[in-house]
Amino acid sequence: METRELRYFVAVAEELHFGRAAQRLGIAQPPLSRAIQQLERRLGVTLFDRGNRAVALTAAGSVLLREGRAALDAVAAAERRTRRAATGRSGLVLVAKAGASAELVSKLLDAYAAEPDSVPVEMLLCGVGEQERLLRDGRADVALLHLPFDSTAGFDTEELRTERQVVLLPAGHPLANRAHLTLAEVDALPGLPQPRWPGPDGSYPEGPGPEVREHAQLFQLVALGRTAVILPESVRADLRRDLAAVPVPDAPTVTTVIAWPPHSRSQALAGLVRTATRL
Repeated sequence: METRELRYFVAVAEELHFGRAAQRLGIAQPPLSRAIQQLERRLGVTLFDRGNRAVALTAAGSVLLREGRAALDAVAAAERRTRRAATGRSGLVLVAKAGASAELVSKLLDAYAAEPDSVPVEMLLCGVGEQERLLRDGRADVALLHLPFDSTAGFDTEELRTERQVVLLPAGHPLANRAHLTLAEVDALPGLPQPRWPGPDGSYPEGPGPEVREHAQLFQLVALGRTAVILPESVRADLRRDLAAVPVPDAPTVTTVIAWPPHSRSQALAGLVRTATRL
């Protein structure tokens, strides 16, 4: 398969509409339809169920969408890393979710900078769930991910720490001084619905909670009494005065891992991972 064919297929699979996919790709619809038909003939499978008014992925199409995205990300990563190598700049790009693991990131950067063979580290802060894509497509060399929320499929990883979770409430809330709350109690908090984070496609799930994209916005909404959110207990390190953190013992634990592409041969990356695991 050619990368052009994969790009065409992924566009149709994501849009589920040949006209919109053609517009997104900047080509006419007939050659796009022919390219998809040619790809189906070559593979010997049907990738789309084509109805009168709707297009849907078949089981084979769903597999190719997942694998095709990974392949296109790998090609993009190869291009970016090759261009970066040609500039002669030595350094690493570390991506982490903005507002998460702040204390760990600070300690890691300081400890690694003190190593005799360290290189400059560019810090890339991103939105919820974006670290994985940035690592896969080569915009980052290494990432901090959080299990069970982020996927580590296809990466090499080392576990850094596991922690319990707390619920953030407005400091003046009647339950802010409780020793702990259960998940059921958090779900039943009147007037404080859970926030809604965007999915991989950027859309928000349905629900009563406010739409949020990053932690500064989230903390303000909690302080204003518009939402309550369950987060790893390390959030206490930078807790604002207008917020309170109450343990939620029956919430799943969160494991922070450092992740990198398995084919990496970077000595600088190996040094950063050693420093992280030592911390």
